[in-house]
Amino acid sequence: MATTTSLFRHIKDPLSFAAGDYIFHHDDPADSLYAVLEGEVDLVIHNQIKRTCGPGEIFGEMGLIEHLPRLGDAIARTACVVAKVDEARFNFMVQQTPNFALTVMRVLSERLRNEDAT
Repeated sequence: MATTTSLFRHIKDPLSFAAGDYIFHHDDPADSLYAVLEGEVDLVIHNQIKRTCGPGEIFGEMGLIEHLPRLGDAIARTACVVAKVDEARFNFMVQQTPNFALTVMRVLSERLRNEDAT
């Protein structure tokens, strides 16, 4: 499920990655979530691609919300640009843009439903 890329257009200093670069590793501290602005990112658990995120999609939200280490790796599938949203920014976005909170809940729900279906 894609989010609105416009929510992230004001993020300062978006991060660029080459194909194959790790955005984060399994067990890294989860201090932020990410939004794909350009390109694609693979979410990998136990060496299996669980999902590929494209422009407008978010990833890394579970660890940020739960304050737990990363469950898997996030690897740039293609050259990509992502916006990093730290916890303070996330909380601000939830308070100021209620639809953002609904979007995050929908993403979590969709991913849980997809996992249950496999």
